[in-house]
Amino acid sequence: MICRFNDISRDTPEKIGALLLTSGSGAMIPLSSVAQIKTTTGPSMISRETNQRFVTVRMNLRGRDLTSFVKEAESKIEEQVMYDHSQFRFHWAGQLENQHRAFSRLAVVVPITLAVMFLLLFFTFGKFRQAGLLIGMLPLAVFGGMLALVLRGMTFNVSSAVGFIALFGVFIQNGVIMISHINLLRKRGTELKEAVISGASHRLRPVMMTATVAVLGLLPASLSTGIGSDVQRPLATVIVYGLLCGTILILYVLPAFYYMLEKRFSNNSIE
Repeated sequence: MICRFNDISRDTPEKIGALLLTSGSGAMIPLSSVAQIKTTTGPSMISRETNQRFVTVRMNLRGRDLTSFVKEAESKIEEQVMYDHSQFRFHWAGQLENQHRAFSRLAVVVPITLAVMFLLLFFTFGKFRQAGLLIGMLPLAVFGGMLALVLRGMTFNVSSAVGFIALFGVFIQNGVIMISHINLLRKRGTELKEAVISGASHRLRPVMMTATVAVLGLLPASLSTGIGSDVQRPLATVIVYGLLCGTILILYVLPAFYYMLEKRFSNNSIE
């Protein structure tokens, strides 16, 4: 129960102590008889949640990732702060709580996304090995984005995770452009080696155009330092530099892997 009296009745400890309380028997007793009333230094506001008092400590973290900071802070508190664990407890909330919630959802969304991509690639190419080849090259594209985060001193967070999902989509799209054209040339009777070389040269401009549009469009966001840039900068950095690495993979590495994979299967079929 919370009671609030007018200023005249609570401007001194004596007046507060003179407030009358009604006992169980109906007798009127002053508050000073059951409580010690004095002026002291304390919090300007007492907050409660689920009938328990709590104090909020806010901080802005700069220069390091949130997860490692929280782990270090928890170990420091356990080692250096002595308190009664049965009476006091602390809980990390805010951005960390949102990050854990987002990562738990991403842990479900990302595998489902990759599975759907694999099925769509299989329906497009008609061969599991070609779909697996393109999906298997995704970690190489991720390497470019992760390297950019490390070199720029950024951390892996929800924003950069969303950037990786967008990077997957553009990388797969460019890979489909490349492999589909090579398959088309082979269906027309072109030999494997010639089809790979011609397909890679014919799809140079489309792949470069797709990557260039995305890179130039997000480059200002990856370099921005204004208000709100902390959210957009990791996302744009992953896409821009991941695409730079991924474009090289699509134009040079993917055709080579495609040639080795298809040549091996063609030799096995002959035998």
